[in-house]
Amino acid sequence: MSIYTFGLEPLSCHAWNKDRTQIAISPNSNVVHIYQKSGKEWNKIHELTEHSGRITGVDWAPETNRIVTCASDRNAYVWTLKDGVWKPTLVLVRINRAATCVKWSPMENKFALGSGAKLISVCYFEKENDWWLSKHIKKGICSTVLSLDWHPNNVLLAAGSADLHCRVFSAYIKDIEEKPGPTPWGSKMPFGEVLFEHKECGGWVHSVSFSPSGDTLAWVSHNSSISVADGPRGKQVTHLTTDNLPLMSVIYVTENDIVAAGHDCCPYQFSYIGPEALGFVKKLDVPKQSSKGSMSAMQHFRNLDKKATTEEDHNEMETLHQNSITQLCIVEGPKTNVEKYSSVGLDGAMVVWTFKPSSLQ
Repeated sequence: MSIYTFGLEPLSCHAWNKDRTQIAISPNSNVVHIYQKSGKEWNKIHELTEHSGRITGVDWAPETNRIVTCASDRNAYVWTLKDGVWKPTLVLVRINRAATCVKWSPMENKFALGSGAKLISVCYFEKENDWWLSKHIKKGICSTVLSLDWHPNNVLLAAGSADLHCRVFSAYIKDIEEKPGPTPWGSKMPFGEVLFEHKECGGWVHSVSFSPSGDTLAWVSHNSSISVADGPRGKQVTHLTTDNLPLMSVIYVTENDIVAAGHDCCPYQFSYIGPEALGFVKKLDVPKQSSKGSMSAMQHFRNLDKKATTEEDHNEMETLHQNSITQLCIVEGPKTNVEKYSSVGLDGAMVVWTFKPSSLQ
């Protein structure tokens, strides 16, 4: 594992380019910074400055090399690199509340945007008019959409929201894609159709994630729980309430292994084998070694001068992150066998973690 600090400002979201040599990060402001890796250092090479409100989501399409950003200014932009400069294109998202999250589809021909307007905008490019249009999914959503994730078939879309519900919708747009085949979540998929809805999530649903096959769906809620819905087994839901602070982000790292992180400032590994078989595996952070040693005379007088005491102040947490983790992302390996993943947090740090299946550790 390795830790990088990008300043003192909290990091609200991040996304990687295809070869993982560049990272887009928003330091809780209306600007996205793009850093290039050079050896062990990260050097800032671009700034995306079109938004007037705080950036709430960023995603980087690996194949088309397009970045999509959304913000509390109710706008979304698709950024394209031309002659070494990132050029923004405004998207007609048609929302009257802040955008909250954004996600490219697996085929990168559309993206989904959640917002406080109680709807999801599914946006796609219309070649005739050379602009990005959107269609709205509203069915059943009673509050802010907080998290989104696409099914591998490029059609189904999972959404977690502040109305304590987790849902799976059809985001099929017949103008740009072929009719989808049947899935364990359902076979009839007109746009906006609700294929799954779980009403007892126990709190705001902060993050959702489909498994690599798309057969199961995991989500984390503000009541410190993690849940998994199993499509092939009648969409049966298994809950696990943890003793930790609430989890804020969840990803699959294999078909059966899940990593989640949040206000405890460290990632946790969970395992799902089948209905009623969701379990906690272990904490994935290595505790920091305490540096309690002999205090130098200089440090002795510094403490006396600053704090009117000779005692050394040990306020550092034992985790690598010193504040809540806001987002997890896959760095290396396919979703079926993730080798490395990254986390960003309110401490302004980004950590790259190495994942090994339990049998190999």
